[in-house]
Amino acid sequence: MPRRSPRRVVLSVLAILACVGIALVSVTDPYAGATASSFYRQPALVKPQAVQRYAIDGGFVLVELRRDRFTAEVVGADGIAAPSGPVAPASTAQAYAAGIVAQHGWAAGEFGCLVNLWNRESGWNAHAANPSGAYGIPQALPGSKMGAAGGDWQNDYRVQIRWGVGYIAGRYGSPCGAWAHSQAVGSY
Repeated sequence: MPRRSPRRVVLSVLAILACVGIALVSVTDPYAGATASSFYRQPALVKPQAVQRYAIDGGFVLVELRRDRFTAEVVGADGIAAPSGPVAPASTAQAYAAGIVAQHGWAAGEFGCLVNLWNRESGWNAHAANPSGAYGIPQALPGSKMGAAGGDWQNDYRVQIRWGVGYIAGRYGSPCGAWAHSQAVGSY
């Protein structure tokens, strides 16, 4: 039997997760805004490990879980930790998001769906504004809804990510469910 490359295995897993996400979307009435019963929601696929590795552009994020807290470190392809500054680059926001995904107990493929979704929505820009009134990394409409997750929702990528992941979990069950809906409809 020929051996499959790790990249091919990851792509196969992502394809399966996308199909599961499409199935989840099919049990949701997108016009009424009602979500399916929790009976139909996708369960956590894996139990979080002590350290998880998530791929991002130009490197990866290492997330270490400890009880109800996590640490996330962005590491470049060269193995050197990336600096973070006052203006959060996409890699810093993605590192934080990887920790939130790990806390939810979702599989690593869910993080890939989240990256794809928010690359499309905002490019991981905490100040992304849409003429419709949508704002921030998750493009909340109106942006002020994110105030429920913290005070400085206009600038703080962590507040925006916490709110966005909570919205995705409640509405679509997982980032891959939201990504599948976005692929089918053009937004989430």
